[in-house]
Amino acid sequence: MKISIETIINAPLDLVWSSWITPEDITNWNFATNDWVCPKAQISLVVGGKFNYRMEAKDESMGFDFEGEFTSIVPLQSINYKLEDNREVTCIFTEIGGKTKIVETFEAEDENSGEQQRQGWSMILENFKQYVESKSN
Repeated sequence: MKISIETIINAPLDLVWSSWITPEDITNWNFATNDWVCPKAQISLVVGGKFNYRMEAKDESMGFDFEGEFTSIVPLQSINYKLEDNREVTCIFTEIGGKTKIVETFEAEDENSGEQQRQGWSMILENFKQYVESKSN
């Protein structure tokens, strides 16, 4: 099952793109709730390059590495990657009148319900939106 989420960010495409791919930025937005943090982000943004984003509960009760390999990159337009379990993810970036639309499509995993996954990924995308818009002002 594929799930798509999207948002429109009140910021120019170049700022959105750089905030999506820069480790120092990623650690500021890549978590679903305020109970979690992303203390480390490593990224090699080339086809065949890998990424690893460490995600942890603030109370250190749990954590995991979100990691994968880039399969296609069109600068300022799209990023495709494959997660460790071979699920594919596509991120499309489109500039619309000074704002930027992101559509993220991912293959669902079997452990959690589709709705839980949609909510989790949507919350991370909302954190990204808020972070970038705060940088843009």
